[in-house]
Amino acid sequence: MRKKFFAGLGVLLLVLSGFIVKTLADAGQFKHLVPHFAGRCTPVSGMPGAEDITFHPTLGYAYVSSDDRRATLAGRPVQGGIYRLDPASSAPPVLLTGAFKQAFHPHGLSLFVAPDGAQTLFVVNHPEPGQHQVERFQVGADGMLIHRQTLRDAALVSPNDLVAVDAERFYVTNDHHFPPGAPRVVEEYLQLAIGNVLYFDGQGFREVISGTSYANGINRSADGRTVYLAQVVGRSLSVYARDADSGALTHRQTFPLGSGPDNIEVDARGDLWVASHPKLLDFVAHAKDVSGATRAPAQVLRLKSSGDTFEMEEVFLDDGRQTAGSAVAAVSGKWMLLGPVFEPDLLRCELP
Repeated sequence: MRKKFFAGLGVLLLVLSGFIVKTLADAGQFKHLVPHFAGRCTPVSGMPGAEDITFHPTLGYAYVSSDDRRATLAGRPVQGGIYRLDPASSAPPVLLTGAFKQAFHPHGLSLFVAPDGAQTLFVVNHPEPGQHQVERFQVGADGMLIHRQTLRDAALVSPNDLVAVDAERFYVTNDHHFPPGAPRVVEEYLQLAIGNVLYFDGQGFREVISGTSYANGINRSADGRTVYLAQVVGRSLSVYARDADSGALTHRQTFPLGSGPDNIEVDARGDLWVASHPKLLDFVAHAKDVSGATRAPAQVLRLKSSGDTFEMEEVFLDDGRQTAGSAVAAVSGKWMLLGPVFEPDLLRCELP
């Protein structure tokens, strides 16, 4: 009996060890990182936790989603905001949501510019712990944001990012299936692919993609026919054909990235810029450390379409000394704005 017990215990320990090694490998913890960037970067203060950034397609300035998540973790939440920043100017960022008096902790954002130049900005908002909604703003003649609508639905379990297809409709990712609690912990550490993507058709939400591995960033091509989805745990970018009438998405391909992608931005040439977390457990530790002393590497990948696949280039890699846990890389012309999830400053980088 004792021999069987120890034999069984040995098998259990072997399986557990294998699971731990696989988890570490999947998270990228065994990677050797060599920091590099051919351009130069300078910090821009005043917008802590610049988790998402998007450029106006023609006017050269960017919208920045800012929330001091360290303050929230410390139990002292402060009002977040949407800012406008012109990287070519020395002018400070401009707060655009000063008139929005509801609790505001913005996450992902997406800009739609109509043919007549009218701008609509959609923003994921987590006003209180466990509460999730989408805010729709109109950009006024003075550039300030005018709140037009709040959208709530039980299907918004853990919304992360969204992409607008017009002034009324958008896709939004749920990075988890379960709300915070024990089931979510199991979902994370067993790497269960049970997240999803919702479509808001102007009237209500419905699921259009299921079985995602931490669906995070989402974006679309300029013509609206293609949707791109980042899956962090899946360490991949998925590409979908979009039916403009129904909003349905048909999977075309999934491209492995070998890293945990966060947000996706699309430049004027149609290239994808993906901020990524090469060591996911380092980022988890960084996220949990209220002091910010625990660092996590930051990575930017550039994906150029090449036939049925992509050519991938690592444009930026930092080991956490210059910045940590970057979530978005937005590019316009020679400028790249690199936004972190928790850092007090974003980086304004001049591309080589």
